[in-house]
Amino acid sequence: MPDTRPAPPEQDPIRWSLALTLVFAALVFWHLGIPSKIYFDEVHYVPAARKLLALLPANPEHPLVGKEAIAAAIALFGDHPLVWRLPSAIMGTLGFFAFSRALWFASGRRFATLAGGVLLLTDFSWFVESRIAMLDMVMAGFGMIALWQVAAVVRLSGAERLAITRARLALAGLCLGLAMGAKWSILPVWALLGVGFVVLRVRPFSLRPGQESFRHCLEATDAAPVRGITLIEGLFWLGTLPFLTYWLTFLPFLFYHQSALRPLDIIAWQREMVTLQASVTRPHPYQSVWWQWMLNWRAIWYLYEKVDGGLRGILLVGNPFTMLAGLPAWGWCLWAGLRRQRGEALALALLYAFSLGLWAVNGKPVQFYYHYLLPAAFLMGCLALALDALWRHPGRWRWVGPNTLAMGALWLAVGLFAGFFPIISGMQLGNDWNSFEAWMWLRGWR
Repeated sequence: MPDTRPAPPEQDPIRWSLALTLVFAALVFWHLGIPSKIYFDEVHYVPAARKLLALLPANPEHPLVGKEAIAAAIALFGDHPLVWRLPSAIMGTLGFFAFSRALWFASGRRFATLAGGVLLLTDFSWFVESRIAMLDMVMAGFGMIALWQVAAVVRLSGAERLAITRARLALAGLCLGLAMGAKWSILPVWALLGVGFVVLRVRPFSLRPGQESFRHCLEATDAAPVRGITLIEGLFWLGTLPFLTYWLTFLPFLFYHQSALRPLDIIAWQREMVTLQASVTRPHPYQSVWWQWMLNWRAIWYLYEKVDGGLRGILLVGNPFTMLAGLPAWGWCLWAGLRRQRGEALALALLYAFSLGLWAVNGKPVQFYYHYLLPAAFLMGCLALALDALWRHPGRWRWVGPNTLAMGALWLAVGLFAGFFPIISGMQLGNDWNSFEAWMWLRGWR
């Protein structure tokens, strides 16, 4: 007679997650000050941070948090290339660990959690964006911390003290506001968290018509997705608090020496930011669109020149294997979420679809592969869950086992990361201007 007892809970792999985080941090901080000059979009954000320190307006089309972080680093440690990149490096590292913790709390699966860490470390994009003074990694890092806290309260609410649950939700709301204050790319994640909380709370009461049911839905605390929290309180932590935090990030505007705003002007300024972003219509040689990001078709050369003693290159492109393998994994997660009631699989599939869909529908004239940073991370989560399912497959195949395939996929990701490392990390490539040819697998990468 088969054993129908539920499997015991798996051991939290937090130590291995910390070890992977340390490896990632070591790679990110290695020669972080090279190139010792402004490169690619640092040309916009480093001067903007300098002007922010002088309370002068600059780069008005984007919110302030990313530039505030660079400015704070300069004020504390000096105006140097390594210092410019510290906020991205720190938030990239914190966001990497947060991604791993979010995956653990969402799935409760040890192999999926560690596989997700390996996949994010080797997806190229998270590494490259953690080493450049841009806004994207500050946004993504805060966003991952928020997702970590939300995943934790969904799993642990009822088991933890209510004060800890509220503290986690407060931290999630604060980080969502700071993420929005760095870049608006996090907006689909914010919307999905809010809508998801409402849907999961309302659904059990939707079959009970009447005013009494509606009142009970608003006042209930012993209900999904977060025990101990009413619907109104949940919307405050995940809706109102992020908005208030976002508004507070604009306070420097009130003290500018030129073009200062009044407090209520900050609300009207949001429309001006939209107009400014839509006004950038001049074609760029590295611009691309969402479906090209999915296919890993169009890369961006952040740097390719002789600097710091030799020829160096930094190419923003996705891991050639995992970015494509993640697409069928996304389909599997969508299926597993809808047919097998795998909530974590459905959540990752929706996070990918919503965060990518923003760029498919927003109409911004000029877009770039770095906008795929968040969707690519969620895609790595989907691939981790799919590999975990393969790892757990009970069957035995003739030539190779599921475990071998799952581990082989991870080793292939690591191998490609190692092979591309010189061209994504700014290593010295020698003096031959054709050195880049070894990595140009597709015409769109040139």
